[in-house]
Order: sequence, then structure tokens, then C-alpha cells
Amino acid sequence: MRLLLVRHGETPSNVDSLLDTTAPGPGLTELGTRQAAALPEALAGEHIDALYASTLVRTQLTAAPLAAARGLDVVVRDGIRELSAGDLEGEPGDSERGQRYLRTVLAWAAGRRDLRMPGPGGESGTEALARYDAVVAEAAAGGRRTVAMVSHGAAIRLWTAVRARNLDARFAAAHPLRNTGVVILEGTPEAGWTALTWAGAVVTPAREGGPAGRPVDAG
Repeated sequence: MRLLLVRHGETPSNVDSLLDTTAPGPGLTELGTRQAAALPEALAGEHIDALYASTLVRTQLTAAPLAAARGLDVVVRDGIRELSAGDLEGEPGDSERGQRYLRTVLAWAAGRRDLRMPGPGGESGTEALARYDAVVAEAAAGGRRTVAMVSHGAAIRLWTAVRARNLDARFAAAHPLRNTGVVILEGTPEAGWTALTWAGAVVTPAREGGPAGRPVDAG
């Protein structure tokens, strides 16, 4: 199966660099709406058989123009929502507490998946990957050749760092995924996944950075 993981369009929380992970979440900015409208042309070369979005409003709004252009229903699944920030919800991403969220995601990607985000609603890396895996497995079980999933920056980075055989935590940490950026993979849940392109570029090794929408200091 060919799997297209698409980050949602820009939101007000993105503009203000705030951690925003709870449902239903905000809608799109004017720029985010234009980014969503540009997706059908950007993915014109892909024969998409199924389209998924998370339970957060921003992914469904991002998916809507693509769904209309391809005549597809949007399958909404909670499993591909953003990684829960727990008590860190609403914190500026560049603050000390905001950086704790990013460092925790990086630690999950590097193998410490027993760690948990602080406070009620804070999940572990094991839990986050399991819910994402379940949606990917559902899509693969449908026998479709190409599936697009509109999801979230940190969630996409974590899942690809762990599940793609040619990526690791350092690669995902170093490479920003801008709004409506696309990661393309091929494979199956049983055989594993290979990342082909990241935001339009062929996958190449990397050394440093952090998850979410831009590189950060993981130290």
C-alpha cells in the first residue's frame, strides 16, 4: 500500500505557536484554507482510493477539498489525532514547558515509549503508536492501493520515525513538516514501511532537530 500522511492546514494555534491537541480544536486560518484548497492539485499525480482525517476539526477541513475533487468520503478516526499534551496543553511551543512536550515525543521516537505526558489525558508513546497503528491497519485491510490520511505534525513524525525502516528519531527530529506537507511511504503493517519522500524531497539521512512543526533543540 502507498500511504500519504498529510499535515493539516495552518490554524490560529500554529500562528501563535501554542500546543493544541484536544478535540475538536480550532479551524483553519485564511492561509490554512488556501493550503487545503491547493491539496487536490498538489496530489494530482496520486490515485487516492481512500481518505482519512482525525477527529480534530482542522484535519477534516483540510481534507474536504480533496474529498470533493476525488468524490471520496472522509473517514474520521480518533487514532490519527495529535499526540495528547496533557497538562502541557496551551503552552507556547518555545517555552520550557512546551519544549518538554517535544522532548517527550523525541524520547518516544528513540525508544523510551513508556514515558507519559504529564497530567490527566497525557498518553504514553506506546499508547499513541498503538492507536495510530490501528487506523493504518484498518486502511491496509481494505485492500486499497493508495490511502491518504490528514493528520498532525508531531503524530506523523513519531509514527514515521518508529515504523519506517529507513527513518529514525534523528531524521524525524531534524525535518520540519510544514502545514499540508506530505510524507509518502510504501509497505504493509506486516512487512513494514519505507519512506519515499518527505515534504516533496527524497528521504536522506539527518543528524539533529526536533518534532512538531519546526526543528528544535532536543537537549
